[in-house]
Amino acid sequence: MLNDLSQAELVATERDLANRLATLRRANLSLDLTRGKPSPEQLALSDQVELMTGNDFNTEDGTDARNYGGLSGITEARQLGSQLLGVDASNVIAGGNSSLTLMYQYLLHAWLNGATGPDTAWRHDSGQLKFLCVVPGYDRHFTITESLGFELINVGFTEEGPDMDQIEALVDNDPLIKGIWCVPKYSNPTGHVYSDSIVERMALLAKRAGANFRIMWDNAYAVHDLTSDPPPLLNLMTRCQTVGTEDSAILFASTSKVTRAGSGISFMAASTGNLTSFMRSLGVQTIGPDKINQLRHVRFLKDLGGINKLMQSHAEIVRPKFDRVIKHLHDGLSDTGVGTWTVPQGGYFISFESPPGLAGAIIQLAGEAGVKLTPAGATFPYGRDPNDSNIRLAPTFPTLAEIDQAMPVFVTAVTLAAVRQLLGMAITTP
Repeated sequence: MLNDLSQAELVATERDLANRLATLRRANLSLDLTRGKPSPEQLALSDQVELMTGNDFNTEDGTDARNYGGLSGITEARQLGSQLLGVDASNVIAGGNSSLTLMYQYLLHAWLNGATGPDTAWRHDSGQLKFLCVVPGYDRHFTITESLGFELINVGFTEEGPDMDQIEALVDNDPLIKGIWCVPKYSNPTGHVYSDSIVERMALLAKRAGANFRIMWDNAYAVHDLTSDPPPLLNLMTRCQTVGTEDSAILFASTSKVTRAGSGISFMAASTGNLTSFMRSLGVQTIGPDKINQLRHVRFLKDLGGINKLMQSHAEIVRPKFDRVIKHLHDGLSDTGVGTWTVPQGGYFISFESPPGLAGAIIQLAGEAGVKLTPAGATFPYGRDPNDSNIRLAPTFPTLAEIDQAMPVFVTAVTLAAVRQLLGMAITTP
């Protein structure tokens, strides 16, 4: 343990680590662990999607997918989304390649036009509107609400998911809090899977926060399991329907990391009241999504069973990369007492917690040695991590050989920054 070393031993260790990092720097690495992108091998699993239309562009109900129309997506795609999200197909929209677009459009609509009618528009509220952000979390979620002028409020995690005591206390005392961002299965970046009790309390939030409160439920990793016995996730919409808060649940998913990251299908599910209002707004913006893309995806994936079979192939590619990153962390840091990390059962990220005050220094040291990491603070609203400790690692895109090059740099940077902190030295490089 570094804390057990004498001053002289720390000085010698710092010198050795600095020399080791200098040697690694001379290797002229250029590796990127910043974003959770599928690898080329994963993308290749869906190459056959391009062949699925052939010369037949008609959907099951006879619609010509080449033409205008179909604002809510083709029927087959909505049925696929209903299986993915566990809701009735009549409550699903199948959209374009980005669920983030649907999230932005929905929130803008709720603010400007009203989620379920003009009298529910958030813009009518007097005062600074606010949104809850479970942290560490997904930077693009935070950017959406920040761009719309919301004040973003951090809420933390417990072992079972978001800190519901904190969330309930906040909404009980502030009617200007209009919603919360959630990634309920394999949260980005921590890998949390919300427990049944957390989902049940989420379903009750609107009874405390008011009928115009919205849970932005981004189930982006619903099928991204790495194990054969994945943890279950309770169905939020079913729970909300049971307690009469179905208007509060807005669910999202996509095939972005199932088939093609840049050309998949996005899905949004919501109550009839939400969808009726939202479709009026959507109809002003577009005549309809890319129905040919939806058609070829449905023919390729077929149903949830087809998705799950494909995701098993993804897991065979991704699992060894997660295992390799975790092995490097364990072998390099377990004996130092420096840092903790998650061991997720699915998703796209590993969350690393350094000692407070070191994330920025670690990222700088690694970057100077040719390993690019997500910027410090990126997993928090406004890019500000109050503890300067969270680092998101994305193992999916690099090869195993590249991980074996990158992780010694990361481990060395972590240890060097920690030793320098213990010595009271400047913890960034000159």
